[in-house]
Amino acid sequence: MADHVRGKRSPVTCHFKCGNACLGPECNTSANPHFRDIASAALTRRSVLGLGAAGAFGIALAAATPGGSAVAVPGGGASGGQGGLAFDAIAPVPKIVDDFNVPAGYTWAPIIRWGDPLFSSVPALDFQNQTAEAQAGQFGYNCDYIDIIADRSGRTAVLASNHEYVNPGIMFPPSEDAAELDRRAAIFKAAHGFSVVELRRSKIGQPWRYLVDGGRNRRITADTVFEATGPAAGSDFLKTAEDPEGRWIKGTLGNCAGGTTPWGTVLSGEENFDGYFVWAADTAGQKRYRATPSTKSTYTFERIDPRFNATDPGFVNEPNRFGWIVEIDPQDPTSTPRKHTAMGRFKHEGANVIIAEDGRAVAYMGDDQTNDYLYKFVSKGTFDPGHTPVARRNNLGLLSEGDLYVAKFTGNSPVAEINGTGVLPSDGLFDGSGEWIPLTQNGESVIPGMTTEEVLVFARLAADKVGATKMDRPEDVEPNPKTGKVYLALTNNSARTLATVDEANPVTGNRNGHIIEMTETAGQSGTTFGWSILLLCGNPAVDTNTYFAGFPKELVSPISCPDNVAFDSEGNLWISTDGAPSKIGFNDGLFKVPLEGPDRGRVQQFLSVPRDGETCGPVIHDREGMVFVAVQHPGEEGTVAAPNSYFPDYVPTHRPETGLVAAPRPSVVQVWRG
Repeated sequence: MADHVRGKRSPVTCHFKCGNACLGPECNTSANPHFRDIASAALTRRSVLGLGAAGAFGIALAAATPGGSAVAVPGGGASGGQGGLAFDAIAPVPKIVDDFNVPAGYTWAPIIRWGDPLFSSVPALDFQNQTAEAQAGQFGYNCDYIDIIADRSGRTAVLASNHEYVNPGIMFPPSEDAAELDRRAAIFKAAHGFSVVELRRSKIGQPWRYLVDGGRNRRITADTVFEATGPAAGSDFLKTAEDPEGRWIKGTLGNCAGGTTPWGTVLSGEENFDGYFVWAADTAGQKRYRATPSTKSTYTFERIDPRFNATDPGFVNEPNRFGWIVEIDPQDPTSTPRKHTAMGRFKHEGANVIIAEDGRAVAYMGDDQTNDYLYKFVSKGTFDPGHTPVARRNNLGLLSEGDLYVAKFTGNSPVAEINGTGVLPSDGLFDGSGEWIPLTQNGESVIPGMTTEEVLVFARLAADKVGATKMDRPEDVEPNPKTGKVYLALTNNSARTLATVDEANPVTGNRNGHIIEMTETAGQSGTTFGWSILLLCGNPAVDTNTYFAGFPKELVSPISCPDNVAFDSEGNLWISTDGAPSKIGFNDGLFKVPLEGPDRGRVQQFLSVPRDGETCGPVIHDREGMVFVAVQHPGEEGTVAAPNSYFPDYVPTHRPETGLVAAPRPSVVQVWRG
């Protein structure tokens, strides 16, 4: 880890989260054009949003104050249309501060932390004596996607959370003992996957507490069996010595963002799965997901489980069994979770579903790697809004059949005006049109020379063949439930050069990232769209190429490396970040952005997470005055002997009898007014 990453993250995250992918050769070596190479296509002329008068207030770059709240940004007070979440934007928090900061008038507390037991038969976290057996019944590590799915009363709910990866350096002291390393590998496997946990509270608007032994409590790990669905299920590409049928896949790994479906299940994207395997990288299919061979995996699971050695002829297909969208029913702990092959295999950030005008389910998905693509899936069947068993069976099958598309973008400005500086073209917007190019139609391949199974298992190769547009690392992509417009977080791409800039990726060495707003022009399940850049992120006080939908730059909160997005009940956009410390020097946070009216583009910071942490999985229950986030890898650059963070317990010594530890713990946090 001596070489620093070219992108946004610390070397620690880059090693354990994505196996130092950005330090190796780029996986996408296709000749697919960037926008700069695509002929311009004119759209109907837009009128630029007019803005009212604004006061000349600057951002106060003050440090956090003691007690958890930060100094307010001058001019950042509450505006109309905030529903139950009126707040004064906090000032950005310097990256060495180990506090969770919220606006004045709000309080925070963890709902559940890494190692908290889900069952009374499981011990509380004993940081110095952790076991795989205990971890399999405790809340897992590095929570990412979360949702709070309330029951009808509003006083009970389930929390669904995935667990993306682990940080061994702050979980255990260094060791060279083979038996000890094997023991730790088993713990790491058990810390992956999913947790479903029942919640209780006294009344709506009050904080939740999790329930030990809740009837819906469940842990899913790297050893839980999943059912493969769709055209690639049972294909030769999924068969292994352990599963000759190619239909029963053990475990889920690298789960990043996700979404909750209209029928109440939870989706999660298997993202950086490649680093979990030893593999040869000796075929086009393998090289498109990991460009170089390896002799040891990131977590050395091959030490204790032969399926993670993909150079073994019996398990050469094991990596093909990861990189899918998984679906879990949080209401039924006895149900078998599924992996949907019809939705394609790549490094899924997540999947978010909206019901189209014709009743079909449409899922938007980003492939989170440099210069990879944006996809969507359209179901064959239609959604049944009923609450009968028949409706439920129908809806649970929607993601098993349908068609996969990849996005091709076209800019509408002269090529000479897209010069890598981020300066707006003469028409005042970075914008254009786009096309969803089918990879399958009527459930069958439309890619010459590739079978349906090949298209789905090697979706990146199929997308290469149709000329999909290379993007600046597509992360979360979600439709706005109020408007149907789709918002794509492009976290960054420091490898973007002048030769490859284009109108939707218009900044060379794009370290701050940007947000694209898309409008489906032929219906949600159609194949054409318009697009424009909503935000070019950065610190306006330093970065000259920032853009905030035309809102005055001096009146916004600095923001860098957008990762996950969410919406409140009024359709405002909320953005969580991952990587701001390495670029703009502030802790990652959660930001609100109005999308309509005179405040369109006005970025306001709501909270910041502790030192080295990432803000994940935002959930906005503004009508209750509540916000929820997952805090991932706090204190990641510390060690067991010298922690960088003590979040969220903030105790000076370990207290195993109470489950409190003097070390950082990834946690799900609730914020409420009071």
